[in-house]
Amino acid sequence: MNHHAPNPKLDLAAIRAQFPILSREINGNPLIYIDNAASAQKPEAVIDAVANVYRQSYANVHRGLHTLANEATEAFEGARGKIANFLGAERADQIVLARGATEAINLVANTFGQDLKPGDEIVISQMEHHSNIIPWQLLAERSGAVVKWCPVTETGELDYDALTALMSAKTRLIAIAHMSNVLGTVNNAQRIVQLGHDNRAAVLLDGSQSAVHLPVDVTELGCDFFVFTGHKLYGPSGAGALYAAGDWLDRLSPWQGGGEMIADVFEDSSTWADVPHKFEAGTPAIADVIGLGAAIDWVMQFDRASVVEHELALLDRATRGVAEIDGLKLIGNAQDKGAILSFAIDGAHAHDLAQLMDKYGVAVRAGHHCAQPLMRRFGVDSTVRASFAIYNTEADVDVFIEALNKAKSFLI
Repeated sequence: MNHHAPNPKLDLAAIRAQFPILSREINGNPLIYIDNAASAQKPEAVIDAVANVYRQSYANVHRGLHTLANEATEAFEGARGKIANFLGAERADQIVLARGATEAINLVANTFGQDLKPGDEIVISQMEHHSNIIPWQLLAERSGAVVKWCPVTETGELDYDALTALMSAKTRLIAIAHMSNVLGTVNNAQRIVQLGHDNRAAVLLDGSQSAVHLPVDVTELGCDFFVFTGHKLYGPSGAGALYAAGDWLDRLSPWQGGGEMIADVFEDSSTWADVPHKFEAGTPAIADVIGLGAAIDWVMQFDRASVVEHELALLDRATRGVAEIDGLKLIGNAQDKGAILSFAIDGAHAHDLAQLMDKYGVAVRAGHHCAQPLMRRFGVDSTVRASFAIYNTEADVDVFIEALNKAKSFLI
């Protein structure tokens, strides 16, 4: 592992001061929040953006002619533009607003999936989050398509030789995490995209983690679909997006029907709104989407390379700290890895460890992390996961290691 020094370009005290929740005490101890892979905390800028929609300019978007409707629509569509810019999309109309990555993946499964025939193949991997497994299993049940699994190596990396061998004339889609929510593994997206396109298959990247921890440029990556969620990116829950390359959105049929996604409705037929609106039935999460736009503004004020360095320095420190704990098994040791640390300790259940660490104010996640096939691959039913964000510090890491040692000594 390369050692990463703390990055002096980030004023951590100033950053932390923008997160009200970080001033909380839990069980008499300062909150050490390292459950960021599940959901990140929100800065004042995002909280204010959401509150101000409801305080000052709430109305339903589009269609309205009054001032509030125009203000809400402008801010809502402005957020779409910010998302497009953040992801490196060529146009804002390549962005479909969704409740999160889960809904965005289901959208693809229910639109792209309409053309699948029995025997067509969808390739996923053992490291996928359940939200990038279940929609494809449901699609396979409906269509007769087959889900194929790419194995994960002992170090927690994709087996690219096996992935290559899975390709066939029947492969229609590869759907793979850009970055694993359990292992922290950053997959070689361009290699996966090239492999898919060489075999005339579309490629969907689940960017739920990568959009937070890496600079992402979907045009450079060349993927057909990219999904991410706002709540891990310091934004509100209930807002995320699907990016679709080229003319995919024109070619796909709607998934959900209702208001907003129509051009004209007649008694015997209907016509659809232009993209991306034909995929956005009903009243959206207006304030939350605007809040996501504010979160992107907030994130983009920082040098992305500095943030990456900072998070990797924390990962380094935590990895060295847990390496000294007897009986601890690290799950995921990939060469290219983001700031997520998963582990199991012989004789101590992950849930017990997490509950005891909470006594010291340390918030970690314990369980299967919505990745049960991956847990089985590594012969565990659950792990403890510490995941770091821009506002975490070296002191957070040290308190985490201390709390983990105390919890372990209590259990073993």
